Amino acid sequence: MDIELLRTFLEVNRTRHFGEAAEALHLTQAAVSARIKQLETILGVKVFDRLKRDIRLTPEGHRLLRYADMLISGWRKARQDVSAGGAAQQLAIGGSIRLWDVALQEWFISLRTTMPDLAVIAESHSPDLLTRRLLDGLLDVAFMLEPAQLEVLNVRKVALVQLVLVSSETDQTVEEALGQNYLMVDWGLAHAVEHRRTFPDAAEPHVRVGQAKIALNHLLKIGGSAYLPARMVADDITLGQLHLVQDAPTFEHCAYAVYPVRSAKAALIKQALSLFEYKIDLNELKEQ
Repeated sequence: MDIELLRTFLEVNRTRHFGEAAEALHLTQAAVSARIKQLETILGVKVFDRLKRDIRLTPEGHRLLRYADMLISGWRKARQDVSAGGAAQQLAIGGSIRLWDVALQEWFISLRTTMPDLAVIAESHSPDLLTRRLLDGLLDVAFMLEPAQLEVLNVRKVALVQLVLVSSETDQTVEEALGQNYLMVDWGLAHAVEHRRTFPDAAEPHVRVGQAKIALNHLLKIGGSAYLPARMVADDITLGQLHLVQDAPTFEHCAYAVYPVRSAKAALIKQALSLFEYKIDLNELKEQ
């Protein structure tokens, strides 16, 4: 099967729109429709239900989804393994969306500058999908806040993410900061439980966001308060754009690297992980 048929299938599923998929793939809409029709002819089933203003996966399309992703990733990894762009070594790494913005970006730059000859594939997925891709052999190492505890996987702490309560307003109390303009950032189930235990009387947040960057941009453009990584907001506090909420507790969550116990690349992975430096002096931050 032509791998481009599967790539087109995944893009149509992502956009749920033939025109947008065509634009993303630099094809005509007719070419996208023809590829999907060809895929359905090969499989002998429909993979999409075309409604007037909606495109939905059929049950067969849902079953194909996982295999399509695995086949494309497997082909990409096979091509990388065979040629590696001329590189002697290569790593396929993945990180949760939460961690790329707050802990992985600087490490990735350090990895590229320290080991410039290393061929790298970098991806962003949910923790469940990262774990599945590790077990399927499509990733060499993955980073997440709440890793699955499986005997076949090594779990190593690589960073400490310190969350501080910041506000666009000065001299706010904790109660005021947790009021109507508070944004609840999704830092995982453990954080949600700890947050509720720490603030049992706090009102249900009006706004919930899945990424720290969304909350930070909201605070800087519209205002409000949120628990954000100390390292992420350090410059904004220095510039007086954000302010620490005094007497607010700090939440700390570990970021973990996860990789197979029997990985043939264990030595290379450990070398890459040694580049992690994710520290900030909270006392210095509070003095600003």
